[in-house]
Amino acid sequence: MRRMTLKFSFRFIRFKPMPFNLYRFANFVSWVISPIVVAPAVYLVVVMLGYGDDVKRISYLMVLFFSSTLAPILLISGLKKVGKISDYNIPFREQRFLPLLVLIAVNALGYEFMKQLHPPRLLTGILLFNAVNTIFILLITLQWKISIHLFTLSSSVGLLFMQFGVVTLWLLLLVPLLMWSRIFLKAHNFMQTLAGAMVGFIVMVAELQWWTGL
Repeated sequence: MRRMTLKFSFRFIRFKPMPFNLYRFANFVSWVISPIVVAPAVYLVVVMLGYGDDVKRISYLMVLFFSSTLAPILLISGLKKVGKISDYNIPFREQRFLPLLVLIAVNALGYEFMKQLHPPRLLTGILLFNAVNTIFILLITLQWKISIHLFTLSSSVGLLFMQFGVVTLWLLLLVPLLMWSRIFLKAHNFMQTLAGAMVGFIVMVAELQWWTGL
């Protein structure tokens, strides 16, 4: 009888549902749909599906990945280590100036490297306008804190739209989720996330339409 009671208790504990933690979920969303995840994933899709037959496709990806992922990770990790930023998401507007300034230089350098490969024009446009848009964000940051998470997500959808058409616009459904996450985590307010989402998509589409039409 005692053995049966212990067995029943063990099963009850084993299958007891864990409480849902809203903060952890918001933090998970914020990291999964972060610039260092979204940008390289989109570049991989653009290059491998759009230019998969190009013999230099791996070289294109290497330049794009360095500019969008490796350089930002090394930069932010280094700044966090020396105490120049308080968090990997850089929540304070005053701490964003130096990283943004370095990323402008990184993307400009990536643009020059990419040009040497003579790639499809869209790929040089990615790095060129990454640098230009980072300057734009930097100027805004002097007075206000626009959401870089939302800017990156929506501009990445804009890039996919330019390459593959309207079929990619369903990804904009991620925008409200990411907006909620950033607001819930108190990283931004509603207008900062909305501005990032709207400006990112509109600016990227307009820039690439102009660039690929030259």
